[in-house]
Amino acid sequence: MTDTRTDIDSGTSVSTVTQRLRSGTRAWHEALERTGFATAMLAGTLPLGRYVGQLAAYRVVLSALEAELARATCPSVAAVWSPDLVKLPLLERDLRHFAAARGAVPEPGPAAEEFVGEIRRTAATEPRELLGFLYVLEGSTLGAMFLCRYVTEAYRLTDGNGASYYGSGDRARWAAFTGRLDRALGEPAVQERVLAAAERAYRHIALISGELSAGLGASASERVQPAVSP
Repeated sequence: MTDTRTDIDSGTSVSTVTQRLRSGTRAWHEALERTGFATAMLAGTLPLGRYVGQLAAYRVVLSALEAELARATCPSVAAVWSPDLVKLPLLERDLRHFAAARGAVPEPGPAAEEFVGEIRRTAATEPRELLGFLYVLEGSTLGAMFLCRYVTEAYRLTDGNGASYYGSGDRARWAAFTGRLDRALGEPAVQERVLAAAERAYRHIALISGELSAGLGASASERVQPAVSP
């Protein structure tokens, strides 16, 4: 099954926004997999503080993004955003677990605050582009489904405590979300703007990952960029 549709007037095949987002951000996704943070997680050597630091960073990012999506009056956003996409309570649950176990959790670094600023500026100027941010962050939960077992084994987490965000991926929810996205964003010009926003989101996530990768290996000191231009 392909992510294309046929334009009735011209008879030509037209890419959906989901297909364009997937292909246009693939290089960013692959670059993030090469970071010190990601490779250490797969090796089971990621310090617990770095994992908790990522959760803390994502909490401030998703707090801003979910609030802006919920209050947006743009019809396209309203057609895509759904309460079942909310992840903030899961992050807060995980962080409460670690706060109880460790006494405190790390403060988010500057990269997370920069992303929050980007979210708020985008909400004020072109709220449809928030959907590009949402695509990236919701999509990351699918990857987290694969990583969840590494997390639970490395930190000996049980009953979802400390791993509720990483365990939140759901393919049926993702299919419903991308279906709504494709129906809401059919105009090529709008798709271009949402794709550009998704790339900005990846850049911010790369900066967060870079902060959390410091000192974890050779790849940690490299600037995270796509290996090839999307």
